[in-house]
Amino acid sequence: MSPRGKTPRGVTGIIDRARAALLGVAVGDALGATTEFMTPAEIRGRYGVFRNIVGGGWLKLSPGQVTDDTNMTLCVARGIVRSDRWDPRRIADRFAEWLSGNPADVGATCRRGILEYIEKGQVEAPPDEKGAGNGAAMRVAPVALYALGDEERLSRLAVEQAHITHNHPLSDAACVSVGTMIQRGLLGAPLRNLRAAAEDLAARHPEFRIDAYDGKSSAYVVDTLRTVFDAFFSTDGFEECIVRTVNRGGDADTTGSIAGAIAGARYGVAAIPQRWLRALDPDLREELAALAEKLVRMSPLFSEP
Repeated sequence: MSPRGKTPRGVTGIIDRARAALLGVAVGDALGATTEFMTPAEIRGRYGVFRNIVGGGWLKLSPGQVTDDTNMTLCVARGIVRSDRWDPRRIADRFAEWLSGNPADVGATCRRGILEYIEKGQVEAPPDEKGAGNGAAMRVAPVALYALGDEERLSRLAVEQAHITHNHPLSDAACVSVGTMIQRGLLGAPLRNLRAAAEDLAARHPEFRIDAYDGKSSAYVVDTLRTVFDAFFSTDGFEECIVRTVNRGGDADTTGSIAGAIAGARYGVAAIPQRWLRALDPDLREELAALAEKLVRMSPLFSEP
């Protein structure tokens, strides 16, 4: 029995896919960090098809080193698990602690929102017509795990965590869509159900239409998700999804991390290349796996009926 009193069917598979979702964030981030800000032509010229975690990139990372995508995802997960409840302020505290360490990579909108929290204690950034970046969607995976079994709750909490730094309708919608796809993957839903989440997003915000994808892979959340959707729905495995994503270049650490979360939730840990997992710091691997299980066991899916 779970700590919340109910053991759902297929629990072993659900927990495996939850671990894969968070590990997917990290391996997608570590792979994509190398090709961030490169063009597809530059990537082809240097690597052919880029598919190994080698570090470098504009941040001059060590092989397997991760960026703000994974670090902020960890902040969200730790903020939930260590509080044993939902409290955006606890997540914001983790963001503030992380920012105080002068991280090598942090987006301008994230930095501004965290500093506002530090200075004024506000956990909701004001609406920002220029705030349609991908910095909130990149860290939504822990919320999807924590709200598993209740898509309405996911929609509310995904936006609450987003608003700590990002307050824009397109960012909000992207967070909900990514979280929904992760949840459906965790539950073993057929691919058409994950595609329905992407199509629902496009129905409400036509900017996200997959058939309108033009190859741009920027930090604008529309470009980010169209890059991820194009790769996810045109491949049938974890590795090829992430490889296709990061070879688009642009904001490749973030597109890679989001693709990794969704693909991990669908395909599970066994589908993640061992060479990618071995490249990560062992402590990071262990913490992500442990947090994933804890978050799922806190979810409505494990609650009393």
